[in-house]
Amino acid sequence: MKSPGHIAVHNWFSAQKWKPFPFQEQTWDAYLEGKNGLLNAPTGSGKTLALWMPVLIDWINKNPESYKTKSHNGLQVLWITPLRALTKDIRKSMQTVADEMGIPWHAKIRTSDTPSADKTLMGKSMPEALITTPESLHVMLARKNYASVFKNLQAVVVDEWHELLGSKRGVQVELGLSKLRAICPELKIWGISATIGNLEEALDVVTGNSQKEKIIIKADIEKLLNINTILPDEIERFPWSGHLGLNMADKLIPILEASRSTLVFTNTRGQSEIWYKKLLDIYPDFAGNIAIHHGSLDREVRDWVEDAIHEDRLKVVVCTSSLDLGVDFAPVETVVQIGSPKGVSRFLQRAGRSGHRPGVASNIYFMPTNALELLEAAGLKEAIGRKMFEERKPMDKPYDVLVQYLVSLAVSDGFDSKELFDEVRTSYAYRNLTKEEWSEALDFISTGGETLRMYNEFQRVDKLGANFYKVTQNRVALRHRLSIGTIVSDPMMRVQFLRGSNLGSIEESFISRLSPGDVFWFAGKPLEFLKTKDMVAYVRKTTRKSGIIPSYLGGRMSLTTQLSEMVRKKLNDFNNGEINDEEIIKLLPLLDLQQQWSAVPEEDELLIEKIKTAEGYHIFIFPFAGRSIHEGLSALIAFRLSQRQPVSFSIAMNDYGFELLSAEDVDIEHAIKSGLFNPQYLREDILQSVNGAEMAKRKFREIARVSGLLFTGYPGKTKKNKHLQASASLLFNVFRDYDPDNLLIRQAYEEVFRYQLDEDRIMELLTIAGHQKIKITHPEKPTPFAFPIMVDRMRQELTSERLEDRILKMKLELEG
Repeated sequence: MKSPGHIAVHNWFSAQKWKPFPFQEQTWDAYLEGKNGLLNAPTGSGKTLALWMPVLIDWINKNPESYKTKSHNGLQVLWITPLRALTKDIRKSMQTVADEMGIPWHAKIRTSDTPSADKTLMGKSMPEALITTPESLHVMLARKNYASVFKNLQAVVVDEWHELLGSKRGVQVELGLSKLRAICPELKIWGISATIGNLEEALDVVTGNSQKEKIIIKADIEKLLNINTILPDEIERFPWSGHLGLNMADKLIPILEASRSTLVFTNTRGQSEIWYKKLLDIYPDFAGNIAIHHGSLDREVRDWVEDAIHEDRLKVVVCTSSLDLGVDFAPVETVVQIGSPKGVSRFLQRAGRSGHRPGVASNIYFMPTNALELLEAAGLKEAIGRKMFEERKPMDKPYDVLVQYLVSLAVSDGFDSKELFDEVRTSYAYRNLTKEEWSEALDFISTGGETLRMYNEFQRVDKLGANFYKVTQNRVALRHRLSIGTIVSDPMMRVQFLRGSNLGSIEESFISRLSPGDVFWFAGKPLEFLKTKDMVAYVRKTTRKSGIIPSYLGGRMSLTTQLSEMVRKKLNDFNNGEINDEEIIKLLPLLDLQQQWSAVPEEDELLIEKIKTAEGYHIFIFPFAGRSIHEGLSALIAFRLSQRQPVSFSIAMNDYGFELLSAEDVDIEHAIKSGLFNPQYLREDILQSVNGAEMAKRKFREIARVSGLLFTGYPGKTKKNKHLQASASLLFNVFRDYDPDNLLIRQAYEEVFRYQLDEDRIMELLTIAGHQKIKITHPEKPTPFAFPIMVDRMRQELTSERLEDRILKMKLELEG
């Protein structure tokens, strides 16, 4: 017999002429049985309803006679999402269902964009459903009497959990959940995630050590996916990655014209500006029907674009990862990916922006920006077919996030350190936290630690009695509330018309290179730079069309392990004559030339090329492990070779391999026999090879800001980047010299090894190399695989104009 709640929900579905999917009903049952869980379902399959409906069913069952009249019930469900842009769609969906079912519940949004007046009203009377972000949850925990806000809470749903897992924002969620579990022991916790490679671990992280039974529910829906590769007319025998595929832009126009609405994804904000300009240049008819969307644009601009997509008023939107996540754009029929997304899950996520409805196919076109990306296109197709998705590894004990959390609780009602220690250890990230580390964190917030205890500024929290900690200074409380959050990027400067509206933000490092009168493109417009004042770059419109495109830091993504494995497999298929992919067939002239001049490595081979040119002696090594891995591995190999003979190297790398260029010949064969790839002493060698202290210093800047050692300034009086960097460097040097075991210094080095250099992956590659066949060839000139790495090195030395001239000359020499 169905419960009153089930009957009401099924009646609502019938009114929509819908029928619940089996995975939705399975989720409802698991929730109502009191389980925690993780829902894994494809984009556009009804994930929100899968977890909103059981909350309403439970409420109706508990109040069968009064559920249509009982209002102002306090906060019942907290919905955490990684992006503020997602909150409006979630709220609309939840509120619509409640209204149509006659349930007098209110779903509201609380983020940093929420007006102060609305936050004040929520402080007096909380809605039944609150949609928020990790940072805003911690802001709420930093308010007085926060426990009373959450005392009626029944459930927490963490949306897009795969985007938070493995980040400091994800750890914020873990800590927040540990506190909410302590307030509400019967709390149900559910995550929603697209497909990732470690679902079991993702479930353990989001639920912590809750004693409730937990479950993973996978939707039994196969999302229809049409993947098409836009093939070039001719294959570059010597490809390079600097032209962004603009030479193929004409092939994109018919696809855009044929589709009702298209999202064109690029990998960086700079690329989105370039492609927006290019599409308008070659097809002016798009004017008025094309827009641009990326994270540096003003919130009002982005809101306008998102609303226009919803309302079917735009034919094309050129965008970045700012539109990756679950915003529901029903009119979007097609997605185009410009250049390799470098990961299987990212590609699938973007594909899901089209056909964002159950039963409707997603259509995505892959446009390679150079010939070798055809390997990745073929690899993406096979990886998706084989359901090979990337893992998101959880973070382990980031002390800066813990310190920030402790101060947040001390700012609100204070905390008992013994009780809180046990509570924090219920989170996955801090499950192995020791009492010694806990004591060090407490000492750090209350005295500044061993090194800073002489400075009052760092004594933020007062110890009152044996175990109680509380902030008693209003100045400390204000500064901390302004600093809550762990997304740390390079300081941004607002871009604003001299007498007009705000356009968005650009990294300070770009603006600092401009002189008054310079023209740059931003938000799809040519702008003349006038002046800067108080972290604002003032501009005016200009009719001049030539101008530079802002460059953004962190733009070079790295090939994931899963996609690199598929690239290796495609090369192996070529060697075995198993050539079935249209992309590989198109690529045959290049692969044949690579085989003729050197080799195409088998899956169990490591290819090394030694080439002598007028520049010197080149060693090219091809692990196919991704740019970020090659960064650390190339420095390590260069260091070990230099230990054997006095030699200096220039280093360059891409996703497929790296180059070591020297003035003298190096006996690589003998070095390999003598243990060049030996994994022993890896950390010690890495530390010396990449200047680990300097890398740790850069990491420390973020850690110092998150932990509250650095204050970025009050609204309107933000500190400049150079001041923050100088302060961070000074603190790092002090800790390194006088307190080298400081927990934040340890964290800085750990982040370098674990996340930036991926020490575990380098160890794995060295171990594999010890068992691989090492194939050393001696081509007479740079091969198709080596050429793009050489271009990457020259890009650091030449302007774009000189670079293109040099590349053309090199190609002519090689082809002649």
